[in-house]
Amino acid sequence: MQKIPMFINGEWVHADGEEILHVTNPSTGEVLAQIINASEAQVNEAVRAARSAFESEEWRQVKAFERGQLLVACARYIRLHAEEWSLLECRDVGKPLTQARADIEAAARYFEFYGGAADKIMGDTIPIEDGLLNAVVLEPVGITVHIVPWNYPIQITARSVAAAIATGNAVIVKSAEDTPLTTHAMTEWFADKLPKGIFQHITGLGRDVGPYLTAHPDINHITFTGSVPTGIAVMKAAAENVVPVTLELGGKSPNIVFADASMEQAMEGVLRAIIQNAGQTCSAGARLLIEERAKESFIAQLVEKFQALTVGPGEADVDMGPLLNERQYSKISALLQQAKDDGYVITGGKTLTIAGYENGYYIEPTILDGVDANHALAQEEIFGPVLTVLTFTTVEEAITLANSTDFGLVAGVWSKDLDTAHYVASRVKAGQVFVNNYGAAGGIQMPFGGYKKSGIGREKGFVALRNYTQMKNIAIRYAPPNLT
Repeated sequence: MQKIPMFINGEWVHADGEEILHVTNPSTGEVLAQIINASEAQVNEAVRAARSAFESEEWRQVKAFERGQLLVACARYIRLHAEEWSLLECRDVGKPLTQARADIEAAARYFEFYGGAADKIMGDTIPIEDGLLNAVVLEPVGITVHIVPWNYPIQITARSVAAAIATGNAVIVKSAEDTPLTTHAMTEWFADKLPKGIFQHITGLGRDVGPYLTAHPDINHITFTGSVPTGIAVMKAAAENVVPVTLELGGKSPNIVFADASMEQAMEGVLRAIIQNAGQTCSAGARLLIEERAKESFIAQLVEKFQALTVGPGEADVDMGPLLNERQYSKISALLQQAKDDGYVITGGKTLTIAGYENGYYIEPTILDGVDANHALAQEEIFGPVLTVLTFTTVEEAITLANSTDFGLVAGVWSKDLDTAHYVASRVKAGQVFVNNYGAAGGIQMPFGGYKKSGIGREKGFVALRNYTQMKNIAIRYAPPNLT
């Protein structure tokens, strides 16, 4: 069994009387590793080390292009070890190997993208008047905290850490207690590449360790991905110290399918958008809004596709792996049982036992129909492979349904009529709208974040660099030189 230490102030911190937590493989139920439940004193030490490192001349002297070169080197290292890291992610999260491999490549691309951007983060000059040079410069914010969820650990660690280091910050990563393996692998690479204290990795229960970080008075930015209630708690804690936050808090994203759409293309998009990572995805296409006159044929074919899906352990590289843990499994199993009792399930809805993997957390991919648009099943994030079907007859009705939840993270629009597609995209309240596709292969370059309760701020792309910089205006008065 692997024992994963924390990395604080350039040192590996092993268990020494601390509470130990087990990391479990969702496909098998077996214990993969042990981690430390960090103490408040250890978090304080990490913040102190980060402050010292950030203020040090050693870090100040690292040039922007050198930070970029380091990040690009990390991308090369990830690709060199892609199969090894994919297996770690597969075992840790339970997702099929193909999906894990895509996550590892996405992580490499984040480091590559932000590595290339590191020496291109430019300020500006503003014309004021003769004799006054006004410069706007972008400086690192200082200590950035990255609280990573369990569903896409390597991707979400990479996308924020790479941007924060590119802009010259000291970073503290708090990995999810369920899925720390690839973050630890990343930490091993960074350990001897940066001044001590610039990159640190903390482990432990989110409910215990998270508040030590979010309420700390000496941090300068928090990036958090997770649930709405926890995001609110993070925001409240940060507000006490007037610390900015970037929050990505999930969604109930719609795929809006019009009768003139390319049905095979739309069907594949709808399918993949809900079964990826067993539906445990913030941007999952959890609602299908289908035009009434196309519904019968579309749903009949979609049910066939759902029933043909293979479910099993991630390492078997099936269509869909298990849910993450017993908590997820119990919650979604109970929800599906109630949905069956209410007559909403048209396919799936049952738990599964996989021969040889009886301790894994498997359920059938499920489609619900007949649910009222205001029902909890159509409003709340289930975070599992459960698709809720709603119908519309007009474009305006489709837009109203799409905007009818408290979330606004992603939407898909499927239509051959570009007037319709553009109009709907302009009216849907979502941070990303995909037309005749869904997800755009991870969209490393595209700003990602939500409207309403889906969060605050944007990650990915160049815009995310602003999360980790602060703006300073410098006005310099000058006069003609006295040459006498």
